[in-house]
Amino acid sequence: MNTRVVLRYAGLAAILVYCLAPFYWMLASAFRRPSDQFSLSPIPNPVSATNFTAVFGTDVGFGRALLNSLVVAGIATVLTLLVGVSAAYALARLRFRFKNAVAALIIATSMFPGISLVVPLLKLFTDINWINTYQAMIVPSMSFALPLAVWNLNAFFRQMPGELEEAAMIDGCTRLQAFRRIILPLAAPGVFTTAIITFITAWNEFIIALSMVNDKSMQTATVAISRFTGAYGFDQPFGTQMAAGVVVTVPLVILVLVFQRRIIAGLTAGGVK
Repeated sequence: MNTRVVLRYAGLAAILVYCLAPFYWMLASAFRRPSDQFSLSPIPNPVSATNFTAVFGTDVGFGRALLNSLVVAGIATVLTLLVGVSAAYALARLRFRFKNAVAALIIATSMFPGISLVVPLLKLFTDINWINTYQAMIVPSMSFALPLAVWNLNAFFRQMPGELEEAAMIDGCTRLQAFRRIILPLAAPGVFTTAIITFITAWNEFIIALSMVNDKSMQTATVAISRFTGAYGFDQPFGTQMAAGVVVTVPLVILVLVFQRRIIAGLTAGGVK
C-alpha cells in the first residue's frame, strides 16, 4: 500500500471521526444515569434508560412535540415539491421574458438569514391570527426550502433531452400529459432527493418554530428540547436533552442510510449530460 492510499484513508477516517464524534458523545450521554452526566468515560457504565423515560414523561409532552414536527415537516415537504417541481420545470423548459432574472431572484431569497425574518413574520402572523398554528411554521419552512428545491430540480430537468416530450406530443399528449407521464417518472430520483433534503430542513427548523409558537401543545421537537428543565428548575438537564436529541436524530440517520443510493443518484444526475 503506497503513501497516497494511506493518506487517503487517513483523511477519510479523520473526516468520519470529526463528523460522528459529537453524535457518539450525545448517544453515550443519553445512556448515562443522571448522576453520571459529567463523567468523561467514553462508554456509559452502567447503561441506563432513565433519560429516555424522563423525555417521554407525561409533564414534558415530547411525544406530542414529535407529532407536531412530523406534521409540519411532512406538509411542508409535500407543498414544497408541488410548487418546486412546477417552478423548476417552467424554468428548465419554457421560454419567457426575464427568465434568468426570475432564477436569480429565487436564489437570492435563500440568502436572507432566518433571524432577519422573525420580526416581520411575527407582525404579519399576529395580524392574521396565525400565531400558535401549524401554518405559521409550515409557510416559512416552505420559503426556506423552495429555492434549494427549485434549483436542484431545475438542474435535473435541464439535463433531460427535450426529444422525450416532443415524441410524446407527436403521439398525442399535451405538454402537461408529457410532463406527468414521461418527465416526472424519469425525474423520480431528483424529486426523491429534494423531498429528503426538504424534510430534514423542515424537521430541524428552530428559529421560526420558537418565535411563532408559545403554546406547549403546538411546539415542535426542537423547541421542546430547548425548553427542557431540570428537576428543580435550576439544574441543566443534559441527560434528557441528549436523549431527546438521539430520538430526533436517529430517524433521519436511518432515513438517509436506507435511501442513500437514491439520494446520491439524485444529487449527481443533474450534473451528468
